[in-house]
Amino acid sequence: MSTDAIITTDLAQILQAQQDATRAAGAPTAEERRRRIQQVIDLLVANHKDLTEAMNEDFGGRLPAYSVMNDVLGSMVSLKHVRDSLEDWMVRSPRSTGAVQDQLGAKAYVAYQPKGSIGIIGTWNAPLFTLLSPLACALGAGNRAVLKPSEIVPHTAAVLADAAARTLDPLEIAVVTGGPDVADNLTSLPFDHLVFTGSTSIGKLVMANAAKNLVPVTLELGGKSPSVLGKSADFAEAAHRLAIAKSTNGGQLCVSPDLIYVPREGIERFITAFANSFTGLFPTVADNTDMVSIVNDRHLARIEGYIADAADRGARIITVPDEELSADTRRRPLRMVVDPPADAEIMKEEIFGPAVVILPYDEMDAVVADINSRPKPLALYYFGTDLDEKESVLERTNSGGVTINDAMAHPGLSDAPFGGVGASGIGHYHGREGFLEFSHARTVLEAAEHDPRGEWGMLPPYGDSFEQMMLAQVTP
Repeated sequence: MSTDAIITTDLAQILQAQQDATRAAGAPTAEERRRRIQQVIDLLVANHKDLTEAMNEDFGGRLPAYSVMNDVLGSMVSLKHVRDSLEDWMVRSPRSTGAVQDQLGAKAYVAYQPKGSIGIIGTWNAPLFTLLSPLACALGAGNRAVLKPSEIVPHTAAVLADAAARTLDPLEIAVVTGGPDVADNLTSLPFDHLVFTGSTSIGKLVMANAAKNLVPVTLELGGKSPSVLGKSADFAEAAHRLAIAKSTNGGQLCVSPDLIYVPREGIERFITAFANSFTGLFPTVADNTDMVSIVNDRHLARIEGYIADAADRGARIITVPDEELSADTRRRPLRMVVDPPADAEIMKEEIFGPAVVILPYDEMDAVVADINSRPKPLALYYFGTDLDEKESVLERTNSGGVTINDAMAHPGLSDAPFGGVGASGIGHYHGREGFLEFSHARTVLEAAEHDPRGEWGMLPPYGDSFEQMMLAQVTP
């Protein structure tokens, strides 16, 4: 038997066992859901040191304290919010049966049922958060789950899988490891829902696999998230907040600002403020353990290729801080790519690293048109105090979410949905909307004891009065 066949059999057996357990046990109580969530929280508490050290090793330089903040605490916030809210979300939602049926005593409601077993494929840039944050909503909705960490962070995947094997029941939460072949097999199985975080190109493959079994999907995919500085913006404050955002995780986040639109007359002022803010955060880079390394050589080469292509096409490249690039580390300073041509690679591909494009503009209409000419991004950021302009930008653009006068703040809201739109994703998690994402909304009608349709002439044999009764209701 081939290795692929063994992997397929193992995954299929895990899924079958979870689905069998779901059918045997039925929907779990609120107490049972809280217990499952608490076990994941306890796993993080007990293993956070090993997990953060593994992330540091996988990245070749990722400050453990940052990994605690981003992945451990970020996941725990999601888990605790769902743990403490799920009982309210589980309440049946009463619905009207119509005036007549209501009067006769009929009742209707929507009950939120677990879908069953959820497959969750995480990504490398936030290797715990992209697994455990959606898991929180999946567990809160009463589901079981199979998690697959990214193979790009193998040490983290191994520590998580080992911790799960020691402390979690695989009939409730299982962790499987492996490369793209495992992900392909997993997404080809008849899960009850699939969650994938990663690139748009792989997201299309996940969706195609899921379609074989009509499995619903949640895809968190990213894109070229724009930042728009209105003429009313405080340039120094905007530069400071964007420098913080762009430096976070070495720029390797799906909501990291890719494009910054700046009024033409203020572009040099913004560049200076942006450079000063970034240098204030990172006076040096190559020897600075506060800076997260680019995850591997392939991604480093990809980013450097974007920079070289833009330079070859005549774009101005500003390196901040201005230091020599070291061959001994994958930590890189920020490269500002100013006004590259539209056909430059960095204008077409998501950067996902320590580089940003700065684009001068004359009129806001041109900015909106340029944003709308691209695939819909995961995030949009607007800076300014002009309320009419802010509302105009919001109304005329589309994105997964928005932060005003800051960047990358809205994805951290536990009580609001996070997700993309169009090319940046499908569906969402976080908050009650995440609970609903992984629930089947099941309509239930309890009929009235008395059925008056025969008395009203609404059953065969039909007479003339039936037609007159129907036609009388055809009204504007």
